[in-house]
Amino acid sequence: MANKKTLIAIVGPTAVGKTAMAISLAQYFKTEIISADSRQFYREMSIGTAKPDAKELAAAPHHFINSHSISQDYSAGDFEREALLRLNELFRQHDVVIMVGGSGLFVRALCEGLDDLPKAGEEVRERLNNEMAQLGIEKMKERLNAIDPAYYQVADVDNPQRVVRALEVFEATGKPMSFYHKKDVDKRPFDILTIGLNMERSQLYARINLRVDRMMETGLLEEVKSLIPFRSKPALLTVGYAELFDYLDGNISLGDAVDKIKQNSRRYAKRQITWFKKYGDTVWFQPTETGDIIDFIQAKLHGCNKEN
Repeated sequence: MANKKTLIAIVGPTAVGKTAMAISLAQYFKTEIISADSRQFYREMSIGTAKPDAKELAAAPHHFINSHSISQDYSAGDFEREALLRLNELFRQHDVVIMVGGSGLFVRALCEGLDDLPKAGEEVRERLNNEMAQLGIEKMKERLNAIDPAYYQVADVDNPQRVVRALEVFEATGKPMSFYHKKDVDKRPFDILTIGLNMERSQLYARINLRVDRMMETGLLEEVKSLIPFRSKPALLTVGYAELFDYLDGNISLGDAVDKIKQNSRRYAKRQITWFKKYGDTVWFQPTETGDIIDFIQAKLHGCNKEN
């Protein structure tokens, strides 16, 4: 490890306690945190993204929190390029850096690299985003399944951004997303330890429900209202925002919108767990097992030291 650096990735479902764990580890290792959450980049989206609060941000240096405006398009590929540059800077000062996030695509972008996908014109992306907002995700999923059943089987098709991106690739090239999928990962010049956090399902779901109630109490509806001019942006077609836009459009009651946020958040958590259980060499712990996690990391670092 004298020459090799280590990225510790903290992953897992929403509301499981990833932020608290990342801060604890950053303080223990006297290092900094890179956020790989696909929505916490945006300054205008705070309550609905469960962004770290001021006290948490002050507890350890964070990167890629409030780094962009919702008016900017920011892709996983953009994140890969910028995060690798930032990581290179951080590794000059630290042997260990913490990455935290539940967005599988963004975690994979930094750890492995992404497929070199073609881009369609801005007008195509805007049209597809508008169709997503108007027709709903189920209709768009049907369209994707018809043109690319192979990708449909492995993708997070309940994520509007993934669906729109796959349709965009097909419209730009006439070839499905599965045609472009990378078979080999990019070898990074640093080691990666992936720590997954999970807990008993009923306990996690209770935490999710409580978090949604707290979001509403602290002004999520007002946050959503302030974002109406940007509602066709992919980041706002997601859980916590789409349901409240539906309420503001008069399609459902506020109570039903809140219930849907809870239900869709629970579904999202289940998909996150499934994805990360298939991803890499993730080692799983309870979010209360901070000491065990530190011992595990230290053993891995010590093992690397002996090997080098």
